[in-house]
Amino acid sequence: MSVVASTLVVRYGRHEALAGIDLTMPRGRLTALLGPNGAGKTTFVECIVGLRTPTEGRIEVLGRAPDDPALRTRVGVMLQDGGLPLAAPAGQVLAHVAAMHARPRDRGELVERLGLGALLRRPVRRLSGGERQRLALATALVGRPQVLLLDEPTAGLDPQARVAVRDLVRELRDEGTTILLTTHRTEEAAELADQVVVLDAGRVRAAGSPAELVGQDRGLRILLDRDPGAYREELEHLLRVPVVASSRLLEVRGAPSPALLHKVTGWARDNDVRILELAAGHRSLEDVVLALTGRELR
Repeated sequence: MSVVASTLVVRYGRHEALAGIDLTMPRGRLTALLGPNGAGKTTFVECIVGLRTPTEGRIEVLGRAPDDPALRTRVGVMLQDGGLPLAAPAGQVLAHVAAMHARPRDRGELVERLGLGALLRRPVRRLSGGERQRLALATALVGRPQVLLLDEPTAGLDPQARVAVRDLVRELRDEGTTILLTTHRTEEAAELADQVVVLDAGRVRAAGSPAELVGQDRGLRILLDRDPGAYREELEHLLRVPVVASSRLLEVRGAPSPALLHKVTGWARDNDVRILELAAGHRSLEDVVLALTGRELR
């Protein structure tokens, strides 16, 4: 395993940012970490790179403590805020980071793949948010890391650049790089991840492959104008199938037949409940996260 976290706890005063995390990242696999704001994703990444010391528990990266100097050239990090020097030209920043590694990746290839050619002489402060994202990704990759941590790598990118970044990330994983991806784009996680971990309130709510989390069940997803929790047992009794309630979302785990739809809409009419949205079919990864956490990824 490239990363092993055992009963990991991080407290800020009385607040537990991580509340006993057990999580492993296999070598050469991509793990997507999903969860709403405040779930503990950033704190977990900070623990991996040694910026945050756990209050309790243990974490190892490539068999070492995260603050071991030997990991500095073996772990690549791309944070959403970049952490780039603002006054230096983009090309100088990339060259400086490359010089810190014994066998850096070809800078010309990265510049071409990430569309940085026209930006190399421009000071970082004059780059747009998406341009800084691409430069930050290049600096994370240039050292050929064994473990790569990517925080929202496609945020602020245009569609063409997002495709290029996803292709590059997929290639790195296939070459054997262990990757941790935090993202608000569930379709990105579903497309790229070997393992998805759903984090909320500092706890792992679910973990597995995208297919395992989404499952094969067909059903109804119903968005209401109110919290449906008070109606869940009544609906299960009426419909004779499992019903999951979270926030304003109801998931009815039954084949979406005309009879089932008739019962649901009749129940809403009789209880003066307004249906804002109704969808039938397989659940998406976004549906899973919403059902587990009660909050959308924003």
